[in-house]
Amino acid sequence: MTSTTAPPELRETTYDVAGRKIFAAETGDGPPVLLLHGGGPGASGVSNYRRNIGELAKEYRVIVPDLPGYGRSTKGIDSADPFGFLADHIRGLLDELGLHKAHLVGNSYGGACALRLALDTPDRVDRMVLMGPGGIGTTRALPTPGLNSLLNYYTGQGPSRLKLEKFIRHYLVFNAAEIPDSAVDERYRASIDPEVVASPPLQRPSGPNALRTLWKMDFTRDARLDRIPVPTLVLWGANDKVNRPSGGRTLAARMPNCDLYVAANTGHWVQFERAALFNRICADFLAGRR
Repeated sequence: MTSTTAPPELRETTYDVAGRKIFAAETGDGPPVLLLHGGGPGASGVSNYRRNIGELAKEYRVIVPDLPGYGRSTKGIDSADPFGFLADHIRGLLDELGLHKAHLVGNSYGGACALRLALDTPDRVDRMVLMGPGGIGTTRALPTPGLNSLLNYYTGQGPSRLKLEKFIRHYLVFNAAEIPDSAVDERYRASIDPEVVASPPLQRPSGPNALRTLWKMDFTRDARLDRIPVPTLVLWGANDKVNRPSGGRTLAARMPNCDLYVAANTGHWVQFERAALFNRICADFLAGRR
């Protein structure tokens, strides 16, 4: 296991954002940084960033929300424009926090949320770190086996601990031994919350407007990507089985202020699997030291 500073005591607050409850934990002082978690079953902010919060809080005001549909936030999202819905509510959270601008750090689904927020309102984002973000070239190739595993979790015979363990150990990380059984158990319990089962926050688009939704969810179809001014660092695991590592090269080629770092022997969860590396690079980039 990667050793990191133990998570500090967190201040917990639930905010009212557009009539929905958004839970956020917070610690540290300094420039504000929002850590936006991924969209796997049972995910939540603090659990996804447990190896990073303490280190980043040495230099930053670290704010860790549960995205809409997850954790202690209100369940259900707008399935017609999921990334836009997430971005709108995180922007609303910034308003509730009294912040005009903040750094955004997003993994997978949270990375897609951060990127959409930056595309829609770049003046609200200082610097941005994206780890294997969703929505990169998703209409240009078939879904990966890892993404299929994620999207199929609530379909068929429904959620099970076995399905979740397979997703986490086989698709989420490079080294399955990194994940203790207790972490699988914790996420499984969260994934079978009746409100989540009734309205899973990450689903395949369906219905008559599915194609329009898919188009909105692929950032490579958005011309604004070529002129986004936000300084961005993309971190991608070379062995990511959920979102293709080639997405990192696509972003670096399209975004005018984008650096790319590919981490060897790493899967989809860079901030967890390579925590020491991530914490150092992320802190330096947000401070403008690299």
